[in-house]
Amino acid sequence: MSIQLFMPTFQVEECLNEIRECLESGWTGIGYKTIEFEKAWSAYTGHPYAHFVHSATAGLHLAVKQLKMKYNWTDEDEIISTPLTFISTNHAILYEKMKVVFADVDEYLCLDPADIERKITPRTKAIMYVGIGGSVGKYEEVVALCQKYDLALILDAAHMAGTRFKGEIPGKEADVVVYSFHAVKNLPMADGGMVCFRDKEDDELCRKLTWLGINKDTFSRTDTKGSYKWKYDVEHVGFKYHGNSIMAGIGLVQLKYLDRDNAYRRQLANWYDEGLAASKIHTVDIPSNCESSRHLYMILVNNRDELLLALNQVGIYPGVHYQDNTAYRMYSDGRGTCPNAHRCSEQLMSLPMHLQMTKADVTYICEQVITYAK
Repeated sequence: MSIQLFMPTFQVEECLNEIRECLESGWTGIGYKTIEFEKAWSAYTGHPYAHFVHSATAGLHLAVKQLKMKYNWTDEDEIISTPLTFISTNHAILYEKMKVVFADVDEYLCLDPADIERKITPRTKAIMYVGIGGSVGKYEEVVALCQKYDLALILDAAHMAGTRFKGEIPGKEADVVVYSFHAVKNLPMADGGMVCFRDKEDDELCRKLTWLGINKDTFSRTDTKGSYKWKYDVEHVGFKYHGNSIMAGIGLVQLKYLDRDNAYRRQLANWYDEGLAASKIHTVDIPSNCESSRHLYMILVNNRDELLLALNQVGIYPGVHYQDNTAYRMYSDGRGTCPNAHRCSEQLMSLPMHLQMTKADVTYICEQVITYAK
């Protein structure tokens, strides 16, 4: 028996049909399917603008860069973020030479509003909020802080594809929301992301910056007869961050099954809850008004590293989300500022969570975790 942490599930024949359509049309790059996927994502989420990029990391960089341009932030201005995240979140801030200020996490492992408020200074310009594991945490309180102190809000929703808060897809209050479609995420493709700006002008600028600053992409410069319009202007020093039609075609298929798949993830989480209920193992809660995507199922144990090895010996391969970012040299000036995040980082373990698992798998994992955990 071997139970991996993640195992992406694809609707293979439907995905191949979408890819075949791209190949037969001779159009595999930006445009065609990317436009169709963006429209489908906007319809699903309710975000008025959505732009498909090659990764969530690219989307996060665009979010910081564009807000910095829009509001004339300086290199030494600050963005408050979490140390308990994948490094893409905080690298996006460093890309733009701004300062990361770490705030601690709460019981949901999301940013703690009280500590955020303690960390706000005259140089604070934005909050980077991560919905870890698909949880919203205390998102409403963070939105209120942004309104109170006139701060921009970037929602790193890499884990939140399909998450609902009070029945709605969250993020309409944010300046920008960024999703991930990496192979192990809830809506998997080989890689990809969606950056959703709130304002039309931001979306228009985003489309230029993702295509090297060029003001017309190749698809829009080709008419229905295939006549290529070569003349364009380059308005910005941009990046090659756009997505392509092959990945978008896969995304169109996977999106149709996202809510169904997330419902099964929540069922797996319920089985974990039942299996661990009689033990003293601490599980990370989800707010009651959050219908989480359940990208992760996380526990806290005192012998995490030993438990990982013990579980590996019996064919179970959990993960850790995440190492405290202040342990990395480029973020070392934040060491000691977020004690709860640091403590949790030493104890966190993510149990296997994917669609190919059964109730018997969950029962077996719970039995082994209870046997070896301290």
